[in-house]
Amino acid sequence: MSKVKYYYDSETLSYKKIERKKGRRLGIAALSVLGTFLAGFILLVIYLNIPQLETPKEKALSRELENMKLQYSLLNRKMEQIESVLANVEDRDNNIYRLYFEANPIPEEQRLAGFGGINRYKDLEGFDNSKLIIESHKKLDMLTKRLVVQSRSLDEIIELANDKENLLASIPAIIPVKNENLKRMASGYGWRTDPFTKVRKFHYGMDFTAPRGTPVYATGDGVVERADNRSSGYGNHIRIDHGYGYVSLYAHLYKYNVRRGQKVQRGDLIGFVGSTGRSQAPHLHYEIFKDDVKINPINFYYGHLSPAEYDDILEQAQLENQSLD
Repeated sequence: MSKVKYYYDSETLSYKKIERKKGRRLGIAALSVLGTFLAGFILLVIYLNIPQLETPKEKALSRELENMKLQYSLLNRKMEQIESVLANVEDRDNNIYRLYFEANPIPEEQRLAGFGGINRYKDLEGFDNSKLIIESHKKLDMLTKRLVVQSRSLDEIIELANDKENLLASIPAIIPVKNENLKRMASGYGWRTDPFTKVRKFHYGMDFTAPRGTPVYATGDGVVERADNRSSGYGNHIRIDHGYGYVSLYAHLYKYNVRRGQKVQRGDLIGFVGSTGRSQAPHLHYEIFKDDVKINPINFYYGHLSPAEYDDILEQAQLENQSLD
């Protein structure tokens, strides 16, 4: 409790109580508040300008944060290198592989399309380094999507390549009889004289002269569709379905070496030359069908003859002579 103070009044010759003025009290209070504020401000300035002392745990966390920033920077650099390599693969895919196998190129919009819908990176927002982390995740997601698109494209290319390999193996592409000296070509595809009626008619195959019993070979991979003598004029004959619309026919055989439904490969022995059916002499009559239309077999010997040999047999096939059937 504060002490009460008095003063001596000479006029009244008595002691009177000293009364404190309200203004003075307010002034003292204001000075106290101002002093406290100034002291706090000075302490704040000193605090902000003096280096902070970190605890060991804070120092470890700071080092870990800097290391994380470095790792993300290195990751972004590696992803840029991967993007460059992937772009080169995509370019070759569109302009070489897909072009060769007659497949439509993949549009750039499809390869670089983003992700629609909800915000995929919402959980990564609100941190000091959110921008760095989100950008890295976006790059990684885009690379992943481009790799998926490219992987599917390569799967398609492999399928097309396998199919083309099967096609090349199936197309009838060799001469059906061994013909080292190329002198067994008796008659070609086109208008020829019928050996029985002596009238010009269209000859839909090629005739190869050979002694009875000469081996006959499958000209492409396929399945034996027929091996019988129930087709007018052909006698004992074999038909092989090569797929892709191709069928080869071998007529006037002496005997068969295959049966219906049997799978054969190019070069397999399937029968022997004879003179059965409507035939004037031992020979092999050979035809090729494409989508049920008879076509010129001369165009399919690319897998068996050199350019010079092909020119030789082409010249013989163009002679309008008498056929053997």
